Amino acid sequence: MKKLVSRGVVFLAGAVALPVCMPQLPAYGFVSQHRDPRLDTLRKFFAGIGCPVLPYAPEFLEAADSFSLDWRLLPSISFVESTGGKAARNNNLFGWDSGRAKFLSPVAAIQAVAYRLSRGARYQDKTLDQKLATYNPIPGYARKVKSVMRRIAPSE
Repeated sequence: MKKLVSRGVVFLAGAVALPVCMPQLPAYGFVSQHRDPRLDTLRKFFAGIGCPVLPYAPEFLEAADSFSLDWRLLPSISFVESTGGKAARNNNLFGWDSGRAKFLSPVAAIQAVAYRLSRGARYQDKTLDQKLATYNPIPGYARKVKSVMRRIAPSE
């Protein structure tokens, strides 16, 4: 570490290590020697429709696993709301806050929306249908999202 002195004040320059709580990933996930089969499925889906979020497929899966969400939910909402990033403004892949929310990056958007859908007061302890009805109460919205989920992969 370097010590810097300026007008009698000592500054320390260096790295500070803080403990990081990492979520437990499933055995077939990114930690495993075997590739996660969901990743190839999600990449094929995004590539097949030319979605700009294709490079973020691993982040969608990590967020789903970290926050105990169906792995197809976030990609499906992003497809319904912004055609997988094609119509996203300010990295808002999910139309969050009626499209007004701004995110620093697509990854930040994925993490923030995953967190809210899992742990936010309005969404916590709700079924998928209840979460979708809260997310967007327009009739038919949940049906659209669940239809995209089935396009990505059949029900598990």
